[in-house]
Amino acid sequence: MIHSLEIVLDLDSAYDENAQREAAAQLLNCDAARIRAVRVRKRSLDARGQIRLRLQCDIWQDEAAPDETAPQQKYFSVRGERRVIIIGCGPAGMFAALQLIELGIKPIILERGKDVQARRRDLARINREGIVDPDSNYCFGEGGAGTYSDGKLYTRVKDKTAIAQVLQTLVAHGASADILIDAHPHIGSNNLPKIVAALRESIRNAGGEIHFETRVEDFLIEDNHLRAVVCNDGREFSGESFVLAAGHSGREIFEMLARRGVRLEAKPFAMGVRIEHPQPLIDRIQYRHAPPVPAEYAGREWRHPHLPAASYRLAHTVQGRGVFSFCMCPGGWIVPSATRAGEVVVNGMSLSRRDSPFANSGMVVSIELEDLAPHQKFGELAGLKLQRELEKSAFTAGGNSGERGQIAPAQRVTDFLANRRSTSLPASSYQPGLRSAPLHEVLPAHFARRLQEGMRHFGKTMHGYVTEEAIIVGVESRTSSPVRVPRDKSTLEHPEIKGLFPCGEGAGYAGGIVSAAIDGVRVAEACAQE
Repeated sequence: MIHSLEIVLDLDSAYDENAQREAAAQLLNCDAARIRAVRVRKRSLDARGQIRLRLQCDIWQDEAAPDETAPQQKYFSVRGERRVIIIGCGPAGMFAALQLIELGIKPIILERGKDVQARRRDLARINREGIVDPDSNYCFGEGGAGTYSDGKLYTRVKDKTAIAQVLQTLVAHGASADILIDAHPHIGSNNLPKIVAALRESIRNAGGEIHFETRVEDFLIEDNHLRAVVCNDGREFSGESFVLAAGHSGREIFEMLARRGVRLEAKPFAMGVRIEHPQPLIDRIQYRHAPPVPAEYAGREWRHPHLPAASYRLAHTVQGRGVFSFCMCPGGWIVPSATRAGEVVVNGMSLSRRDSPFANSGMVVSIELEDLAPHQKFGELAGLKLQRELEKSAFTAGGNSGERGQIAPAQRVTDFLANRRSTSLPASSYQPGLRSAPLHEVLPAHFARRLQEGMRHFGKTMHGYVTEEAIIVGVESRTSSPVRVPRDKSTLEHPEIKGLFPCGEGAGYAGGIVSAAIDGVRVAEACAQE
């Protein structure tokens, strides 16, 4: 007999199979010997009082459980088949390619950046020398911006089948099977590159193509039909269908489309700063009833080994605008995410263990279309103009000049709320370095006021959040694309340019790895209908 039950266990017992069997037997009012197998299907942390793990389990009573193997996927050759051009090798582009292969269509991916291994050297130069390669950085390159941004996999998408398909594909390419059961799964920036490389090999082994360091520089449109794209090396790639999955920082693509008269739309987005705390401080706030660290770990751990680095999610409305945490990275680092010289942009990342002594999160303010009125002469690209202005201001406030420099302006949270420059800054995870700057003056006045009021509110609801140990680092401006490339709701094709299929986060239809991957699958299926 098979039962589906929730088992609630403390941290020391939750990963013990015997303890799981005993708990299942108690719930079923039977002897533990009759419990033949317990398989956890979902796992979530309950920290509302005594910290426990809630396990949604399938229980086999009096009968053996069937064997279960890890997800595996096999792709058949599409060499010589009809082809679709994909612009961008992030999650939307890669999952679109895999789905096209499933449908018997050959994908050809054009990626302006380098493969995931070569990309590491350019990231090192940003951190150590402040030199930004405009084609290979934390935003551009194989795997997209998510590759070096923690690898969070939780999403607001409601389609459980689509989510499961994406997660199973990741597991089939090397991700831990834990992502299939954790309530808030993540992979970690140390593991994602290997998984991205495995996805690449699946695409190529099936006959798909991936062209790195191939930046699309023009669109050839005839009779409102996209016929080909022209790349930086002079090559043209023609086709009947083009998937536009350029990512949230694909500004040159948006500008190119605007020059070609392709209809775009301005969309709401958010901007602000990164806020960083010592991770033990966040742990103490969130885990008030945490069990003591076992004796064998004492001196090496500040929290129980089965207790993950604490995270948080905060939101408040200030003067009609949302102020909220974004892309929270427990046990992580703040990283430089600029895509060209002369700008400073920050983001967060963490490794699979989330064992950095710092916790960081975006702390941002929503930007509505009416907030773009001062930049209305730039039309649908007004949001891009606002982003660039703020990023250039951060570059200058960091004391940078010329073609290099990624020192970021920073301020203690307590000083930010008091409108004073910090005379000193605490230790930080940001490798290029920080410079004390009055971010209350660097940020637009209405941004700063809303951030300040939001932080005061969070300090009341999350006691200890506002502290001299916390700093804000500027600026977090790439939370999402400020531009949407419109598409028909049923065909997913641009309503005026035949053959153009906007896709993923950059086009305005996703907000993270999983949602972008799901959108890539949907768009691939739409291309197959052409």
